[in-house]
Amino acid sequence: MNARTEMTFADAAIHFFTAPLRLRTYTNLLYLLLAFPLGMIYFIFLAVGLTTGFGLIIVWIGIPILALVFAGSWGLAALERQMAIHALGAEVPPMMPPPGSQPAAGFWQRIGAYLSNPVTWKGMAFLLLKFPLGIASFIAAVALLATTAGFLLAPFVWFFGDFTVDVDLDLGGWVVDSPAGALAVGALGVVFFFVSLNLLNGLALAWRWTATLLLGSERFAPAAPAPPVLPEPAAA
Repeated sequence: MNARTEMTFADAAIHFFTAPLRLRTYTNLLYLLLAFPLGMIYFIFLAVGLTTGFGLIIVWIGIPILALVFAGSWGLAALERQMAIHALGAEVPPMMPPPGSQPAAGFWQRIGAYLSNPVTWKGMAFLLLKFPLGIASFIAAVALLATTAGFLLAPFVWFFGDFTVDVDLDLGGWVVDSPAGALAVGALGVVFFFVSLNLLNGLALAWRWTATLLLGSERFAPAAPAPPVLPEPAAA
């Protein structure tokens, strides 16, 4: 095993055990817990708005409804982009060209640019995906945190709880009936604590990749500055 591999293992171990000390861990957790309620709001808004708008388009009232839905979808996608940048640390490309980079256009040209912008449709797809993926993220976060908390609290409940009637501690089918067993469960809870936080960070990383892919476009990213041209050395 060479030194580079050893350093990689060391870095991975440090990254694993310092998860509770990083602020990003808790912003990731907040994002995962909010994914389900926000995803449900987005899904209801798009499902009701699109079905109503397309259903009434034959009597023309559906057109302003669809316009409001598309405008709201763009605003919600922009909100999600900012959440991904600040909560997940994602480097999401811009959603549209920078101001002043395009010639002035009329109303219909702006509508055409909006409909031809891939972020318009990718952002809407992200909002729809957030509901099922948000349910999975919320369940994973709650299950891992609840299991970890139950294991960590087992010693405290055993030694400081009131067991005048029943001295057995039931942890979801795992009965702890001795002080040594309670301490063992607490030690296992410490392991679960680190594993759970790293698993949730990995789930947040998947969200970060998804947001980077769907909430921006690389073609709108500013061009990298050209390297400076060094003067040629003067002839002797």
